[in-house]
Amino acid sequence: MPEKQTAPYGTWTSPITADVAVAASVGVAEIRLDGEDTYWIEIRPADGGRSVIVRCDAGGRATDVTPVPFNARTRVHEYGGGSYAVHGGTVYFSNFSDNRVYCRAAGGRPRPITSDNPALRYADFEVDAEHNRLIAVREDHREAGHEAVNTLVAIDLGSGDETVIASGNDFYSSPQLSPDVTQLAYLTWCHPNLPWDGTDLILADVAQDGTVTNAQQIAGGRKESIFQPQWSPDGTLYFASDRTGWWNLYRWADRQVQPTAQVEAELGTTQWVFGLSTYAFAGSDRIIAIVNSNGSMHLASVDPIRGKLQAIESPYTTLSGIRAQPGRAVFLGASATVPSSVVQLDVESGTFQILKASSEVTIDEGYLSVPESIEFPTEHGKTAYALYYPPANRDFAGPEGERPPLIVHAHGGPTGQTTSSFSLGMQFWTSRGFALVDVNYGGSAGYGREFRERLYGQWGVVDVDDCVNAAQYLAQEGKADAERQVIVGGSAGGYTTLAAMAFKDVFDAGASYFGVSDLISFAEITHKFESRYLDQLVGPVEQQDLYRERSPMTYADRIDRPLILFQGLEDKVVPPQQAEIVVEALEERHIPYAYIPFEGEGHGFRSAENIKRTLTDELYFYSRVFGFTLPEKLPSVDIHFADKLPEHDS
Repeated sequence: MPEKQTAPYGTWTSPITADVAVAASVGVAEIRLDGEDTYWIEIRPADGGRSVIVRCDAGGRATDVTPVPFNARTRVHEYGGGSYAVHGGTVYFSNFSDNRVYCRAAGGRPRPITSDNPALRYADFEVDAEHNRLIAVREDHREAGHEAVNTLVAIDLGSGDETVIASGNDFYSSPQLSPDVTQLAYLTWCHPNLPWDGTDLILADVAQDGTVTNAQQIAGGRKESIFQPQWSPDGTLYFASDRTGWWNLYRWADRQVQPTAQVEAELGTTQWVFGLSTYAFAGSDRIIAIVNSNGSMHLASVDPIRGKLQAIESPYTTLSGIRAQPGRAVFLGASATVPSSVVQLDVESGTFQILKASSEVTIDEGYLSVPESIEFPTEHGKTAYALYYPPANRDFAGPEGERPPLIVHAHGGPTGQTTSSFSLGMQFWTSRGFALVDVNYGGSAGYGREFRERLYGQWGVVDVDDCVNAAQYLAQEGKADAERQVIVGGSAGGYTTLAAMAFKDVFDAGASYFGVSDLISFAEITHKFESRYLDQLVGPVEQQDLYRERSPMTYADRIDRPLILFQGLEDKVVPPQQAEIVVEALEERHIPYAYIPFEGEGHGFRSAENIKRTLTDELYFYSRVFGFTLPEKLPSVDIHFADKLPEHDS
């Protein structure tokens, strides 16, 4: 191997360009099984971010189910998920452009089932073949100026007529029919709860004519989160509950809740989108489950009668969306060096087969950074967690005595979790000589309910402190330059970025992707699902002084370091005005900044060209902030008050 060249950190030449980071890459999501066929959704940046349902037969041959221009995506709760169902080769899906539900039989064209009314949205489908209908969550936006109305409805597959079968609460999810179609289980909850705070598990009877009656709560409550009700093949209802502080498995038998698998680990997850699955039945006597312990995931085989877990060895450290049948399980799997893939497990032999990889790009491992799990001390004697990615490039080394610039990444949510899933977007930075730390701050999922609730009443405090302490810890350990540190995040992570820039004097620059800046206006205009989220994270909205105190906008005059902001102009979760009020403050005070708005993009960017631009613009911005010369020519970014930055000649 040739001797490494010595070059300043951040200036290394990398084969992982912005084009490579996006080229031949797709998102994979929402696995479904139907007989021997496997289905999933591909989110294709090269096709404008269109979500396409794909069918893979037993021989491994994959074909598109939804033709152009159909986009299998739903806007219920804005975040969507649960956008399709399949039964006997017929696929039912929500189409993003008109919000209608369509049906496509094998070999046919999609035909609409629901009426042409874009004010009605649908998600989380359950096929009731016995009564020729589709059970779904419906979100009704017909009454302008009022909060949307969520219900469970039954949609007649012949006439399209809709019958409300559950109503009165603020939210519904996870309808599941028993194998004999005599019972229906579902989840429901009300403001101010989010589904990870507390949900009710409802069990109702289904009459021969399809009438749903005798709905009763059998588990859950305001302080108990129920996740993923699921019927076993023999007709026993299972579910995950965090009544012990961890999402563990239980079953409803003999008219009582019985523990099934009890461990100090998560066997459930935060229900940000519909259709999530962390366990599945590979027969009546075997569950294949995803076990999340202190941020690390693995597969396990669970004996539902004895409650014993046996770990299944696999090369994957990030797991989600599992589905199973006797003999096989299919899930989304990734690791630090393996991109997210649709993976099939042969339950008997323990062998794995990749059905679809999200990226076809092959990168020499000499350019890949493998993260290290770290724990570090934070405020009040607590511990926080993160993944540290050191700079990695087989061709380059930094000058002796120099420490790499550090990118501190704050994940979204904030009740989310960062994982070690392979990301060319992250490797884009580390292969150029940046260090990166991905922080699981207090409030993150994957560490139990107590850790999750550490953020309650403390958003803008705990998350910021943990990001600051991660940066300072790595500087003290000699793994990062204390004088060259930036913070970046999207959505809630964007809020943490803006708060850190306003409340702390630690970071030299920041990058906010659709971040919240004004909590009062955010609480007033955000969508229904999160409209009371801040009651938990900050306090009752009536406490206006507290909301102002926690809003980065209130202290925008303290932001005296360069900032770049990216914003989708169609974002309904964090509308553009949240970025624009920061821009106005920076403009007024002559602080160097760049504002990059994207037409047609919502909450999270899907277009390949826009994703590439965020990477190159952010890199160009940091090169100006730190005054280093890039080895490649990048499109310049319109940086306001750039004369206050170091001289630049790249």
